[in-house]
Amino acid sequence: MQGITSKENEFVKHVKKLKDKKYRDMNNEYVIEGIKLVAEAIQENAPIKQIVLCDDCEKNAAIRKDLMYEIAKQECIYVTEKVFKYLSEVQTPQGILAIIGKSGQNAEIDYTQDMIVALDDVQDPGNLGTILRTVDSIGLTQILVSKGTADAYNPKVVRSTMGAIFRVKIIECEDLKQTLKEIKKHKFKIVVSSLQTENTIYDINYDKKIIIIGNEANGVETEIQNLADEKIKIPMLGKTESLNASVATGIILYEYVRQKRML
Repeated sequence: MQGITSKENEFVKHVKKLKDKKYRDMNNEYVIEGIKLVAEAIQENAPIKQIVLCDDCEKNAAIRKDLMYEIAKQECIYVTEKVFKYLSEVQTPQGILAIIGKSGQNAEIDYTQDMIVALDDVQDPGNLGTILRTVDSIGLTQILVSKGTADAYNPKVVRSTMGAIFRVKIIECEDLKQTLKEIKKHKFKIVVSSLQTENTIYDINYDKKIIIIGNEANGVETEIQNLADEKIKIPMLGKTESLNASVATGIILYEYVRQKRML
């Protein structure tokens, strides 16, 4: 067991720098924080590198004994309360965080699933986290993200996934358009949302479809819209013309669920 008292410690500096995307990418690691997320990581067999605990963590009995037993099987590093607060991303830290290895690097697309969700430059971390959670909720195990999409390993995204990040493989696409062309060779059809159609989300079948979720401000890129096999829109009875990206994703994906339940 290690005990760290200084902010100048090299390991502490390493954890602190993982807040930066370039450093996360370079080291292929990210940080999770809080009892629930660490428990989820252990349960899902996430690639945990180290678990960092505040000195007083065991004393205040915030962590269940059965969870502490599982934590003890990992490489644990203890730090003082002052150091932990320095590392923490939240105002009221629970005294536990973990370094996790990214698992989606160079991952291959699973073509056995009957739906694939792809994000085209979704910018808001909260939207991205909620979309990952929604994808997980309907039983999908992968998502494609364009190079311009917000970083899925941003601390805000990780927190908002509520553990879904350990179950959904995040496949980062250097060129989303080219990736979509490859997927079409596997008999998938591309579906985009558009106001330039009469078809609603209730008018298509969702088997072997790639659902593209566009940028919050500009929607789906024109070149990707041109690749689309089908265009759909969410019918609205009021005056609002568009919805939040994560809300729209949820509405579309649960029409997929409804259709699956009808089979």
